[in-house]
Order: sequence, then structure tokens, then C-alpha cells
Amino acid sequence: MNKVEFSQLRLAPSLLAAVASKGFTEPTPIQEKVIPIGLSGKDIIGIAQTGTGKTLAFGIPMIERLSTNKAGRGLVLLPTRELAIQVEEIIRKVGYTQGITTAVLIGGDSMGRQVRDLRNGPNIVIATPGRLIDHLKQGNIKLDRVSILVLDEADHMFDIGFAPQIREIIK
Repeated sequence: MNKVEFSQLRLAPSLLAAVASKGFTEPTPIQEKVIPIGLSGKDIIGIAQTGTGKTLAFGIPMIERLSTNKAGRGLVLLPTRELAIQVEEIIRKVGYTQGITTAVLIGGDSMGRQVRDLRNGPNIVIATPGRLIDHLKQGNIKLDRVSILVLDEADHMFDIGFAPQIREIIK
């Protein structure tokens, strides 16, 4: 089987350089399958073990698409604050080279800082459902410009009872 390189996935040269600068040359199997579909804008359900690069599998297409469509926004919903922080760090490290900014909305963190981050107009918001709903109810964020939605660890979110919140957010 031939090895695939990120350069074969039709990424913008500047994004390809950003990915390479972080030490990534060959996509993992989930990245190889998901990135081309994500770049096309199609819906995806991806399942892979922890540590296989799922964040970059959805993050790279999101960064690429939002860097060419500054009017759109990305939203990543996750079940835990720890995962939100981890995902934001990965997306920020690759996305900043493309002018992509992020905000993290998680419980147990300063609402004031989160409101400030939202006022800066981030391209991608990474949030736990409960805290996102808090911001929606307070009018700190609108989701009308969200063009890309990721439910990271969706099965876990549904298992622990986030289905009503996710339905409210999607509505």
C-alpha cells in the first residue's frame, strides 16, 4: 500500500506548510479518509481510537474552509472541559498561521474572559454544551454564521445526557 502525504490531500500551500511545521507529514488513516470529504463540505461521521489524529481530521478542513470564507464560523461541541482545551490548542497551533482565531467556552472558567474572547469575533468556537447555552441565553454569542459544526465524541455526549442541549443548540 502506498503511503499518502498531506501534500496529496489538496490543502492550500500555506496550510500544508503549517501542518508540516508541526511535524506532520503523513496523515493517519482517519485523516486520510476524512480530510478530503471535509474539504468538500460534506457531512461526516468518523470513528477512530483515541490518539489517531481525529482533531486534525476535522480541524484541517475546518481551518481550510474558514480561511477562504471569512464570513463563516466553526463550532466544535465536546463533552468535557479538558477535551475542549486540548482541541483548542491543536486547532490554534495550526490555524493561527491561516489567520484563524479561536475561543473556548467551558464551565469553571471565567465568563468575563470568554465574553472578551467572543467580542474579538473568533472564527472557531470550541465549547461544552452547557456553557455555550449560558452564553446564548445571555446574548454573548449568535450561531447564525456557523457554517461548520463538529460534534466531537458525540456518542459520549449523548451517553451522558447532552442530547437536549445539543438539540437546543442546533435549533
